Amino acid sequence: MHNFNERFHFSTPSTLQPDLPLFVYLPGMDGTGELLRSQINKGLSNAFNIQCLAMPAHDLSSWDQITEKVVGLLRSQFRRTRPDMVYLCGESFGGCLALKIAIDAPELFDRLILINPASCFMGQAWLHFGSHLTGWLPPPIYALSVMGLLPFLASLGRIARSERNDLLAAMQSVPQPTSTWRVNLLREFEMDSHELSRIRQPVLAIASTDDRLLPSAAEATRLAYCIPNAKQVLLPNSGHACLLETDVNLYKLLKDHDFLTHPKPISAVA
Repeated sequence: MHNFNERFHFSTPSTLQPDLPLFVYLPGMDGTGELLRSQINKGLSNAFNIQCLAMPAHDLSSWDQITEKVVGLLRSQFRRTRPDMVYLCGESFGGCLALKIAIDAPELFDRLILINPASCFMGQAWLHFGSHLTGWLPPPIYALSVMGLLPFLASLGRIARSERNDLLAAMQSVPQPTSTWRVNLLREFEMDSHELSRIRQPVLAIASTDDRLLPSAAEATRLAYCIPNAKQVLLPNSGHACLLETDVNLYKLLKDHDFLTHPKPISAVA
C-alpha cells in the first residue's frame, strides 16, 4: 500500500468550510502546496474552502499524466455534490497545470487565477541553457545552486524571514531528479492563442513587474489578450514568489478586481 505522501492529494491548510466556494491551489515547482500558508490568514480562509495540491516528491509524470491525476482528484471531490463556485488558482508551474486543466476539463471550475504562470518559460534562452545543467550538477553543488536561486525567485526585502525559510525549505524538499524533470516539463510546455481562446471562464492573470525569473508582466498581457474573459493585474516591485511578500494580499486583490462575486457558472466551450 502506498504512503499517502507518495500520491497526489489535496491538503487542507485551514478549517474545512464546505458551504464556501472551493479554492483549489496548484503550487509552483516545489509541488508541496505549503507556500500558500502566508495568505491563509489575510482573509482567504474567510472567503473560501481551501484545498492545496501536493505532488509526490519523486513523481516523474508527464503533463498529460499530472493533468489526468488532478482532474481525477477533483472529480472525486465532486462525486456527491459540486460546490456552487470553484476557483482554480495556479502559481508558476501550477499556472501551466491550471491551463492544462482549463482545456481538458473546463466543467470542473468556474474561475481561474494565474499567478506569474511559467507558461512563458520556453521562450527564455538563459533558462533553457541553465536548466540543461541542472541534472549534471553533483548533489553538493546542486544544493548550493538552490540557495543561489533565491534572489531570482523572490524580492527578499519584501519577504519576512520566516517566509524566506519556508521558501528555501520547500525548494530543498524537491529531489534533484524531480527538479530536473519538472524543469524539462516547463521547457516542453506550449499553449498557443487558439487553445487559450477556448477558455471561457473569467480569468485573473496576476503578474509581478520585478519578476527576475520570468517576463511575467508580458505573459499576463498575452494571456489577457488571448483569453476572452481575462484581465491582468500588475504587482509593482514584486518578485516571482509574490504570495510570500508581506504587502501582497491575494484576498484583497480578488476583492478589488471584482473576482469574489459569484455569478452563475459559465458554460465552457469544448
